[in-house]
Amino acid sequence: MARPPPTPLFVLRGSGAPINTLHFSCQEPSSALLFSGSGKGAIHVWNLHTRRAERVLEGHGGSSIVWVNTIGSKETLISQARDKRLCTWNLSEGRSDVTQSIFTGSVGFCQGSVMEMHPQRWLLAYPAEDMEEVKLVELPSGVPVCSLKPDAKLGMLMCVKLWQPDGGCGPMLLAGYEDGSLALWDVAQRQILSRLTTHPEPLLCLDFDPVGLRGVSGSAERAVSSWVLDGQQNLQLRDTVELVNPGISQLRLRMDRRILASAGWDHRIRLFSWKKLKPLAVLQYHTDTALCVTFSDHKDSRLGLMAAGSKDQRISIWSVYNDS
Repeated sequence: MARPPPTPLFVLRGSGAPINTLHFSCQEPSSALLFSGSGKGAIHVWNLHTRRAERVLEGHGGSSIVWVNTIGSKETLISQARDKRLCTWNLSEGRSDVTQSIFTGSVGFCQGSVMEMHPQRWLLAYPAEDMEEVKLVELPSGVPVCSLKPDAKLGMLMCVKLWQPDGGCGPMLLAGYEDGSLALWDVAQRQILSRLTTHPEPLLCLDFDPVGLRGVSGSAERAVSSWVLDGQQNLQLRDTVELVNPGISQLRLRMDRRILASAGWDHRIRLFSWKKLKPLAVLQYHTDTALCVTFSDHKDSRLGLMAAGSKDQRISIWSVYNDS
């Protein structure tokens, strides 16, 4: 018999606003943290042992937080909000200092993407004031690298993902656009290598497996699309999984590349096997739109957690398929 769907391990409450974005920092199990960004501009730093917020960061003037991430360690945080700014925070030794602020000009919902290029050096991609454009800078220096804007009219930039191919090639960027198309950018060459129409609706979210050269994307429709990169860097549509209800807010692949999770407009979190996109479970806890889902960054997936945030102002914490 199939195992029944799990229930949350616990629930975090007290944000007082919809939960737009989540990010784990669990490399040190003794001090495992979860960062959340809310629709009222607050960033909560949750201690997963006490299940309480250690502190609340408010550096965006009440503007909705779009994205949070850490670089290097849990002591350096990046936040992006609809006040048109990206902030870097120093959280070491109990501090809550904004050390750098980058004006993006963007009031959209496209989240940034960050990737380590060299020890203590990162590449950051973020949406620009021109709605079709993505800009890239180095961190922590803040030195501009380039900007990427398609020649064709693809509409607003909706989502981005940086990744580094094997073999010494420069960084690549996957970008989803309003017309439903997905583009693979060569950052060094400043050009699109391949483009594929993956959805008839705006492409709202994506994730990518750089080992298997395979990715997924979602939109407002009732489908998850899977696509691959061939040996000539061409994007090719692979599979489409039909869903019961329309609308996907976020897609996240677990670190071990075994489980895919989706956050749905129908309040549900869905789990799929990554190998064949076989549906595994439908998690029903939230009472409003599920806005985000993420897996912990713990190296041992058996000890990992999954977190989901919703418009209902709650964060559910789950342990799912950790014996897989």
